[in-house]
Amino acid sequence: MSIKVYNPTTNARRGMSVTDYSELSKVAPEKSLLRPLKKNSGRNNYGRITVRHHGGGNRRKYRVIDFKRTKFDVEATVKTLEYDPNRSAHIALIEYADGVKSYILAPVGLKVGDKVLAGPNADIKPGNALPLTNIPVGTFIHNVELYPGKGGQLARAAGNAAQLMAKEGVYALLRLPSGELRNVPVNCMATVGQVGNTDHENVKIGKAGRTRHLGIRPTVRGSVMNPNDHPHGGGEGKSPIGRPGPVTPWGKPALGYKTRKKKKHSDKLIVKRINDR
Repeated sequence: MSIKVYNPTTNARRGMSVTDYSELSKVAPEKSLLRPLKKNSGRNNYGRITVRHHGGGNRRKYRVIDFKRTKFDVEATVKTLEYDPNRSAHIALIEYADGVKSYILAPVGLKVGDKVLAGPNADIKPGNALPLTNIPVGTFIHNVELYPGKGGQLARAAGNAAQLMAKEGVYALLRLPSGELRNVPVNCMATVGQVGNTDHENVKIGKAGRTRHLGIRPTVRGSVMNPNDHPHGGGEGKSPIGRPGPVTPWGKPALGYKTRKKKKHSDKLIVKRINDR
């Protein structure tokens, strides 16, 4: 995919860019794989805002993606490459030999008409899914499971890929897109290749309206609020924070404050964190 840049016909157009969708199939999405997607605008079941700056945005329907790839040893043909409004990656509609259709994440190099396969005996080529134990060391992979049978959770965004670094015993060592090194059970599934739409990170939004179309509402600085709305608020003109360090609207430290809950995690499988030197 390439980037399409517009002439500066207006201030909003100046510097604005979009993904060139010419390589995608000009078809409507598969109806049997569409589901309604209700907006909650960052509110929980009590109607209270728990995530700020969410709301509005274009209507969209959810595309059911097959993150598990459990239909083993049945060859599938890529029918279309499509845009998905719910994620940065593009998706591919595949049809299995028995007529079943499903969506998968479209990796780099996958084209309409290609064949893909899932299972321990699949070839090492983009779009094929295998257990980590059957993938050679050094291979770039995406849509990696953390727990066997749960479905892919790692390396799913546009342009992302994890690298299989080593295999020892019941664990495989992966280098994640963040640079983190972590162990994953070798019987977890992963898909070969790098996620497509690699130019997504180079797109420039260009205007405030495009952000609103994405369902993102404006973010207001605490220093321009009143003191009853934010700890940074109040004062005459541009005022300093007036307390040790920046804080959230609820008074918690905003920099370097650990918020991870004390419950069972898979931290013991992390070999090297991204902030380790």
